[in-house]
Amino acid sequence: MASSVTDRFLRYVVIDTQSDAKSPSQPSTEKQKDLGRLLVDELISIGISDAHLDEHGYVYATIPSNTPKNNVPVICICAHMDTAPDFSGTNVRPQIVRNYQGGDIRLPGDPSQIIRVADHPVLKDMIGHDIVTSDGTTLLGADDKAGIAEIMAAAEFLINNPDVRHGAIRILFTTDEEIGRGVDEVDLKKLGADFGYTMDGSTAGTIEDESFSADAVEIAIKGVAIHPGYAYAKMENAIRIAGAIVAKLPKDMGPETTKGRDGFIHPTGISGVMEKAQLSLIIRDFTEEGLKAKETLLDNIAKDVMKDYPGSSYTFTVKEQYRNMKVVLDRKPEIVEYAVEAIRRAGMDPVRSSIRGGTDGSRLSFMGLPCANIFAGGHAFHSPLEFVSSQDMEKAVNTIVELAKLWEERA
Repeated sequence: MASSVTDRFLRYVVIDTQSDAKSPSQPSTEKQKDLGRLLVDELISIGISDAHLDEHGYVYATIPSNTPKNNVPVICICAHMDTAPDFSGTNVRPQIVRNYQGGDIRLPGDPSQIIRVADHPVLKDMIGHDIVTSDGTTLLGADDKAGIAEIMAAAEFLINNPDVRHGAIRILFTTDEEIGRGVDEVDLKKLGADFGYTMDGSTAGTIEDESFSADAVEIAIKGVAIHPGYAYAKMENAIRIAGAIVAKLPKDMGPETTKGRDGFIHPTGISGVMEKAQLSLIIRDFTEEGLKAKETLLDNIAKDVMKDYPGSSYTFTVKEQYRNMKVVLDRKPEIVEYAVEAIRRAGMDPVRSSIRGGTDGSRLSFMGLPCANIFAGGHAFHSPLEFVSSQDMEKAVNTIVELAKLWEERA
């Protein structure tokens, strides 16, 4: 399986699948369907006859049940095909550091890009592993093509080993997860699953049953425009107003100054001209109360700044993105408990953790499909320093197989 999962991963990462938040379509980029079509072809070739790509770019497929038991729950295993817009995903050139023996890894395409052990101490646990990286000029795409490769390798194993008993397993590959629209068009009735697992986590052995709750905030500012030569005591520059709001954000409340269970306020975009400006931010917290408190703080900062600009105005728009999936998963604890046991059976010490972010599973949980998040093995997501171990991807494949076996055994 190690060979299968790595070979698949290397095939998938060279396909550019970056999503685009500025695009209104679903998927936001047609190139995501290039990977979808390949996955459908491969699923059909391993014997999964119902695999198909829908108009939204989603891939649906079923590993049929092979157990005489008729009460085994239908599990969905999910991963996303798009890569983040944060850094280039075009012309990915994956490299393999075989039998890694420790030390920093300098990337050949841009020698200034170095995966340092000091920054990524998990490398100390990867001595002897085969580590896949980009060449340093692009993302690698382990987020989440590692998850896709693992699901595909597990599907192939289960189809080729009918003596391994399992219930029906629904495969779902989504688009646009990185821009928060990953499950907007998922047809849960067609999916027909009782619950699911996203393969979108990081360190091997980790199971995540809690995520941030998340909102997006748009602040639209209308200033007072006038010729700069006659602007004294009249001009109210919307760009300056937006800059003043950003300058007043608490420095101890940014993603770069918070960790653990601390939430944050994060400006993600600013644009404008003298007359009007737009400020985009994301708000994150593990509790609904913390989320609302940060939004109130942000609105109060904007109001305070606007006092110095009596001729100007602003609007403050909040859009819900996703909510903490723990609220839903706590009602069905066996979903996480079985994942913990599957990780143990696959030879690892399970670690329960919280995601400082979200997955498709966060949204799916509140849509009626409770989903926990299982490790996919990747690290340094959304950067040219992204890397993943072949051996850790194999452990994820084994975890999927053990999970399928567990639900059948205990039905």
